[in-house]
Amino acid sequence: MEPLQAPQTHAARLTWPSERRPHGWAAVWQTLQSFRRQKPFGAVAGVLVLALIVVAALAPLLAPYDPLQASGKDFLAPPSAIHLMGADDQGRDILSRVIWGARISLYAATLAVAVTVVMAAAIGIVSGYIGGAVDAVIQRMVDAVMSFPFLILVVTILMLVGNSVTNVGIAIGLVSGVSNSRVIRSSVLYLKELQFVDGARAVGCSSLRIMLTHLLPNTFAPLIVIGTLVWGNAILLESAVSFLGFGVPPPNPSWGLMISGPARTYLETAPWMAFFPGVAISLSVFGFNVLGDALRDVLDPRLRAA
Repeated sequence: MEPLQAPQTHAARLTWPSERRPHGWAAVWQTLQSFRRQKPFGAVAGVLVLALIVVAALAPLLAPYDPLQASGKDFLAPPSAIHLMGADDQGRDILSRVIWGARISLYAATLAVAVTVVMAAAIGIVSGYIGGAVDAVIQRMVDAVMSFPFLILVVTILMLVGNSVTNVGIAIGLVSGVSNSRVIRSSVLYLKELQFVDGARAVGCSSLRIMLTHLLPNTFAPLIVIGTLVWGNAILLESAVSFLGFGVPPPNPSWGLMISGPARTYLETAPWMAFFPGVAISLSVFGFNVLGDALRDVLDPRLRAA
């Protein structure tokens, strides 16, 4: 007769699957594979975003020429083996300028995302948690900012502080942070009614501690989505502001600056001057926007449940 075995407890059954749960890089790889199966277009967009980051990081190694070096003999040279994307009206290699333009656009967009996330989190959490007169005053100020066209506000700020890559990123981030604070405020209005916030108040936690240690971590998901979407919009806005002449000053190889001025003058005789920077802008904005939509569907519990 076989010896009797002790029955497996419920706790043992719960802990057994966790022993086989992947950890470290295996868990990251499994998460990426799951994201690829659920959101294939989001995965493609993620590859585009990763390619943009790699190109921007390795611009000195990938660019075949100096983006600022002019050459009279290459005036409006068409795409060829020497210049894969042609040359502009000063004989500068367009491929090199597009590659270096990725670094400028990504720097301005990254700075805009950082400012946006900080501004949206600070305004949204304070307004949503404190409420009352403070919430009313802050929301009326947000209404005033949102009543103006986004581009007009950014241009106005740049006219006051001057045009540079850093100022462009900060200006976009300030305006975008105020607008996106409504998203964080709506999340905080829901979170502050849950029991874990009541428990924190019961044990004597201050309002500042509740906002920093309890509410802020629970807004990371919408902040990630906001940052991803703002990244693509910031690239588009940086190009638009540079196109209007209020952004990155020449001769820096900004994508928006490359499709303005001489590119419009020689649009019929040398369309490659505006075509390739335009394609770079379109692919970058497409990649960040589609990736942001996919992350929103995955991270937002309401959309995930639906």
